Amino acid sequence: MICREVQELIHGYVDGELDLVRNLEMERHFHECPACSGAHERLRTVQSAITTGAPYFRPPSGLESRLRSRLREAAEVDADPPRARHTWQWVGIAAAVLIAALTITVTTRHPAGVELLAQDVVASHVRSLMAAHLTDVPSTDQHTIKPWFNGKLDFSPSVGNFAGQGFPLTGGRLDYLDNRPVAALVYRRRQHIINLFVWPARNQSDSTVRQTELQGYHLLYWTKAGMTYWAASDLNPAELQELVSLVNGL
Repeated sequence: MICREVQELIHGYVDGELDLVRNLEMERHFHECPACSGAHERLRTVQSAITTGAPYFRPPSGLESRLRSRLREAAEVDADPPRARHTWQWVGIAAAVLIAALTITVTTRHPAGVELLAQDVVASHVRSLMAAHLTDVPSTDQHTIKPWFNGKLDFSPSVGNFAGQGFPLTGGRLDYLDNRPVAALVYRRRQHIINLFVWPARNQSDSTVRQTELQGYHLLYWTKAGMTYWAASDLNPAELQELVSLVNGL
């Protein structure tokens, strides 16, 4: 791709509107072009500031029920023409207020952070499969992989080999997610590749394991012991959950 094409598609990329092939082409260009990469980072910064820092309007308690009650009362009045005109003007105003209040609440209640991160996780997973760069340190020995990250990351990921349980460790590599370097641990389940991404959590409290699906890939993500985990694979969710249980038992 050339810079002009990237500039035309960059907003769609940031908003998650492009297909997988276009996403990979954009990421390849960002890696090669500092100018377009800088423009992308600035857009992500602006988007993050809007989704996390925009003021939130919370309607007063009971507003919706009161408006609905008034709408029902207005609809039941007798059809005296002057009064009807006045009533329906009020109905229109009330309906507009109700729609505006509910719209503001809905649009500000669901930030896009998880969705954007899920897209980045899938892109990293697919890129590792396509670029013949699945591991930086190919090894089945956790005592080789764990110290390899020393000096490359500002944290030390827990590394386990679960070959006895059907999830052999095959290596590790550095990756980049959530605007920071992360550890990627690579496991296999039969012919399926599993990327387990690990980095320090912003919120230190543990969370339950959550699941989502994107572009045919299954994603499980959770927080435990101060670390964020994302597991990505085309493996079915039930077996992927088995690996999660093993990781959480370290």
